[in-house]
Amino acid sequence: MINTLGRHFRETLKSLARNAWMTFASVSAVTVTLILVGTFLVIMMNLNNVATNLEEDVEIRVLIDVTANEKAQTKLKSEIEKIEQVDSVVYSPKEKELDQLVESLGEEGKSFELFEQNNPLNDVFVVKASNPQNTKLVADKIAKFDNASKVKYGQDEVEKLFDVLSISRNIGIALIIGLVFTAMFLISNTIKITIFARRREIEIMKLVGATNGFIRWPFFLEGLFLGVLGAVIPIALITTVYQSLYVWALPKLQGSFVELLPFSPFVFKISALLLLIGALIGVWGSLMSVRKFLKV
Repeated sequence: MINTLGRHFRETLKSLARNAWMTFASVSAVTVTLILVGTFLVIMMNLNNVATNLEEDVEIRVLIDVTANEKAQTKLKSEIEKIEQVDSVVYSPKEKELDQLVESLGEEGKSFELFEQNNPLNDVFVVKASNPQNTKLVADKIAKFDNASKVKYGQDEVEKLFDVLSISRNIGIALIIGLVFTAMFLISNTIKITIFARRREIEIMKLVGATNGFIRWPFFLEGLFLGVLGAVIPIALITTVYQSLYVWALPKLQGSFVELLPFSPFVFKISALLLLIGALIGVWGSLMSVRKFLKV
């Protein structure tokens, strides 16, 4: 078994060297495709991270009725916590609400400091849904409870946000899948040309009694090598570019809702993914191409 595998490795390396131009063409096809796939993956995964952060920031603000005493507030909180889709309920007293209002308005907010002695704001329960998509459902349930004076969650804006994020994710997934299948088609045809030039070799091996599995192994390894070699440049390029982009953008994005994924372990995940995609595409292309020549 080990001797046979060693022979297959030797034959694979000889074939790659013997067909240097076709090897170069196949590796180039994998390289170009994986650069595109890798670029889209980096963009889409960062957009998905921004989308997730935006979704996590969505919260429901339940304004407690000013007439509600401590017992009534405790009862309201208990009712909210019993809702299946609720993840957390945090109490925010009206004093804290006033401080946040003053801080958010900056210089203009200083005029509101006069209300510290006679605070007109409501105490608030800040509620987060376990799944941001359930925000409207949770808000509608809370609105029916006693002592919930008003329920706010930016209804129109939140629903538009979820729609945009959902469409963006679906488009991104479709583009990446389309690129991978295009790559498989292109690389399969490129490898097919290489195998076509060796069809006589396959026919002779079949005629002398070689099994299909024995014939497939060198082509399996060849496709694997082509895919892995084609992934080297995309991995190096994307790692270098992303590191430079991350270092440049990090100080500029501080304090904003846009946040790039940390360089590590993100680039290692992307690298492993590109290596896997390259290997799978190469193996699939080789095996699909050699199949038709096994029918002698």
